[in-house]
Amino acid sequence: MQNVEPMTIYGYEKLQAEVKDLKEVKRPGVVKAIEEALEHGDLKENAEYHAAKEQQKNIDNRLAELQAILGNAQIVDPSELAHSKVSFGSTVVMTDMDTDEEVTYTIVGGAESNPDVGLISFNSPLAKQLLGKEEGDDVVVQLPGGKKEFEIEEVKYQEIVFDAH
Repeated sequence: MQNVEPMTIYGYEKLQAEVKDLKEVKRPGVVKAIEEALEHGDLKENAEYHAAKEQQKNIDNRLAELQAILGNAQIVDPSELAHSKVSFGSTVVMTDMDTDEEVTYTIVGGAESNPDVGLISFNSPLAKQLLGKEEGDDVVVQLPGGKKEFEIEEVKYQEIVFDAH
């Protein structure tokens, strides 16, 4: 079965830009460095050559990873989805039942996630346990740090801010 990777157009374009940079800037630079290192002769003790070959392998691995993600990408416009229940692109406002602290998360694609600003991946353990829930629901989630209980205060769509500068 194909792993569909939901993402917004922002995430898709961000990944495409990274592929372009790797193909047109970084990889040709490494190939040039390998050629220059080859001119230095003996490869056994040629640190520049080995470092450049390693860098080339890392770039090729990242390109393969990005192409797999983009190949499975399904661009979703969250503003077109109903947000009566938690779904892709929903912003969820919850209260931690233990601390009474209010937390807000927005569910986005893996390539777009940034937990520091409240953007969590669709595939994260928390997001998976929130999907389909509604306002007023109490939800007990299993997280790496243990169980937490939240009450869902609000489920809504609001414009997602990816670049919090």
